[in-house]
Amino acid sequence: MAVLISMFLGVIPAIFYAMIVYWFDHYEKESKLLLVGVFLWGAFVAAGGAFIMNTLFGITVFVFTGSEAATDFMTASISAPLVEESLKGMAVLIVFFIFHREFDNLLDGIVYGAIVALGFAATENSFYIYQYGAAEGGVGDILFISFIRNILVGWQHPFYTAFIGLGLAMARLNKNWLIKLGAPFIGWCLAVFTHSLHNTLATVLPGLGGLAIGTFIDWAGWFVMFLIVLWAIRRERGFIIQYLLEEAQTGVITPTQYRTASSIPSLFMARFNALLGGRLRDTRRFYQVCHELAHKKRQFAMFGEERGNSRLIQQYRAELVRLSSRVG
Repeated sequence: MAVLISMFLGVIPAIFYAMIVYWFDHYEKESKLLLVGVFLWGAFVAAGGAFIMNTLFGITVFVFTGSEAATDFMTASISAPLVEESLKGMAVLIVFFIFHREFDNLLDGIVYGAIVALGFAATENSFYIYQYGAAEGGVGDILFISFIRNILVGWQHPFYTAFIGLGLAMARLNKNWLIKLGAPFIGWCLAVFTHSLHNTLATVLPGLGGLAIGTFIDWAGWFVMFLIVLWAIRRERGFIIQYLLEEAQTGVITPTQYRTASSIPSLFMARFNALLGGRLRDTRRFYQVCHELAHKKRQFAMFGEERGNSRLIQQYRAELVRLSSRVG
């Protein structure tokens, strides 16, 4: 029973946070299948691999130093950030290479990085809640550890790995080879650095005072990432307005649909009204195609043909014409 309770308190909040991340991706939603895939990668491949590699690293350090303090510090500050961010980042890298077209904007990279990290957090939090809560105490200990893991530091892993996704998205959307090669490396370095900083502070600043200082620094960092997300959303809206204007002028979409496609409140109302009118599926698909078309036109303007951009643009336009009358 203790194991099931720990899993519930570790997994359910992570899924809830993943839903929040998905909600922030207002315009061009990512494939749910891919998002589930990277979440599971984080929960099983990254978390399982990290447990094995961090354990082996810790054993090696202890053999050479004979010090538990040195082992804990070096594992937390060196091994865990390097191993965990690399394993989580591999899932984003796989999406980047195999599903190249899914990286249409900077927010996409942040979303994939955050979702794989939340899968990792689901497993890690379940382990911590069981080991330091259920296995050592009663309900109070379980709730206390759950509060720390899910509330105080609940966004730590998505924050770290979002830098990797952001770096890969920057590489995807730039012609400059220096940026293409440098941005993913810098993103990985930032992920490792922020992860190491958190773990180091947690190790050298024990107690409630250290927890308060670490929490303040963590939340300050998360606030910065939140601002980056808002900037990315605003930037994406600008591209949609720019690249869908031609469709509005040529009658592929109506002026009302054009305004709706670039407005988050209008999109929400359009989907709500479509739900009441039994047209939700067509409406969601219509505006998804609008956003896919805008991004594809931008990529065509930047990179030219690149894997059939012009063919996809024509396909999206034809689909919009077919769906337009059903959307209203």
